[in-house]
Amino acid sequence: MLLAIETSCDDTAACIYDGQRVLSHVVYRQEVHAAYGGVIPEWASREHEVRLPLAVQEALRGAGLTWADLHAVAAAQGPGLLGSLLVGSTFARALAAAQGRPFIGVHHLEAHVASLELGEKPVVYPLLVLVATGGHTHLFRVVHPLAMEAIGRTQDDAVGEAFDKVAASLGLPYPGGPQIEALAAQGNPGAFRFPQPRTEQPWDFSFSGLKTAFLYARRDHPEIPLADLCASWQKAVFSYLVDKLLGAAQTYRIPRVGLVGGVAANEYLRSLLLAQAAERGIEVYLAPLAYCMDNAAMIAVAGWHRYLNGLYTPLTAVPFARG
Repeated sequence: MLLAIETSCDDTAACIYDGQRVLSHVVYRQEVHAAYGGVIPEWASREHEVRLPLAVQEALRGAGLTWADLHAVAAAQGPGLLGSLLVGSTFARALAAAQGRPFIGVHHLEAHVASLELGEKPVVYPLLVLVATGGHTHLFRVVHPLAMEAIGRTQDDAVGEAFDKVAASLGLPYPGGPQIEALAAQGNPGAFRFPQPRTEQPWDFSFSGLKTAFLYARRDHPEIPLADLCASWQKAVFSYLVDKLLGAAQTYRIPRVGLVGGVAANEYLRSLLLAQAAERGIEVYLAPLAYCMDNAAMIAVAGWHRYLNGLYTPLTAVPFARG
């Protein structure tokens, strides 16, 4: 039995995992940040301090277990908000030391990749995986769960961050992704054509230009309905992501791709990837909707692979904000 803890940003989560099933999973979403247009790091840390013990106790009760039943404790080690990570990591390390159990620090992006294993379809390796979140946009070549190489990453904004900034420019609530998606669902994606960004490295990403292009289009073309503009911008952003992911798969001759992260919950993106991958004969793995946002179940799966291979983390290890 493995207890996993996730406190990378503003979501407090705990999970009990037995290597095959998620026995219990608890997530506390912090609503306090919405009114301020983004996460306030100090508030997030304080919320974790209050909520984490409650989440862990609830997860143990949900699985019908006690502290003594645990075999290992895993926690997100980074990247993320350092104060938030310190709360979860310190709690996990203290619990592991008190119970005499191994502690396993998990890389947050490695955990997002591992969320594919929570789907119904067994994952076949190797594959190319796009991690698309509010803070990260990375393209990984994944040989197996413990061996992955970043072949591309954003050079400026993350894709989720770009959605949040566009939404903020329209006076829409945080987080902005669902707000833009809801507007886009009512619009015409062919109403306006946005430029495709260029990067020096073939598999890197850039979203600052697309974000600025939206602001200019909104200013210069007031006759275009907002829903149409959002639909056109969403189509441009996601076509760009899908082209990169599938292009890398063909270049590396790997006929399998995966999509994970909070942005992976967008239904338009999921359907676009499935349709275009089918045209190219590429198999697609999608993170389950329940595990796209930050969660402890993905920490558990990534931690389980490390546990089975004896890749424990020293109790002296500290979290990291970037990496």
